[in-house]
Amino acid sequence: MRAEELDEYLNASIQMFIGEMGVDPRNGDGGRGYRRRVAGLIEAGRAWARFEDGRVIFKAEIGSQSRSVSQIQGVWVDPEFRGRGLGTAGVAAIAAAVHRSGRIPSLYVNSFNEVARASYAKAGFSRIGTFATVLVS
Repeated sequence: MRAEELDEYLNASIQMFIGEMGVDPRNGDGGRGYRRRVAGLIEAGRAWARFEDGRVIFKAEIGSQSRSVSQIQGVWVDPEFRGRGLGTAGVAAIAAAVHRSGRIPSLYVNSFNEVARASYAKAGFSRIGTFATVLVS
């Protein structure tokens, strides 16, 4: 990812966030904070994307990271391109890069998202635990 690709990546990130959380991340401050967050991930080399004809068709990031573990987050495939293995291939490529950095790749997925769970299993992930995300308004 390059800084000049921010706008396209940000659009995909917003679509992913709304689809996953049901909330627009631009609410409150007009999107300034979310844009800074996404730009920071790109600047840090922790954002990954596949482009086709100038648009993002796959994206994901490394969110939390320690000396031993990197958490893959924000996995999204453009709805027009779903079912073609892009998510599986993208997550597998990121996991391989994480391994090369000497870290263990991790991620979490909603229990009801059977498609994503199957994709992650194909990419080599297995379930090791369960937890819940709680959003407070």
